[in-house]
Amino acid sequence: MKNHQTQVRVRYSETDQMGVVYHGNYVPYFEIGRVEWLRNKGVSYKSMEESGIGLPIVNMNINYKKSARYDELLTIHTTFKSHSSVKIEFDCAIYNEANELLTTASFILVFVALKTGRPTAPPDYILEIFKTLE
Repeated sequence: MKNHQTQVRVRYSETDQMGVVYHGNYVPYFEIGRVEWLRNKGVSYKSMEESGIGLPIVNMNINYKKSARYDELLTIHTTFKSHSSVKIEFDCAIYNEANELLTTASFILVFVALKTGRPTAPPDYILEIFKTLE
């Protein structure tokens, strides 16, 4: 399945004095979505790093449509878009409890060997996941 959803509740520390989520806090929400997308496919990001593979963001585009607010339960939608020899792309969206679209984003991440910091092919178990998504 290309799509996965996970939920997070807005914490007070993520908001400004008006109870609105600070724009920089959306990036960690999307990270939660990507990590849980992997976990849903049987992949532990922690284990992947322990085996020497990292997955840094090389490009992101975020479009803010409506503010998230303190104590709202947010649903993060993470959708696999595509992959290449060393890259993986996701489209993401965040909705509030009223199912209103708050934010959309796209991310490109690159598989890297942590020892060298150089791009590398995804591990075989990731390639197997890609096959199920085609």
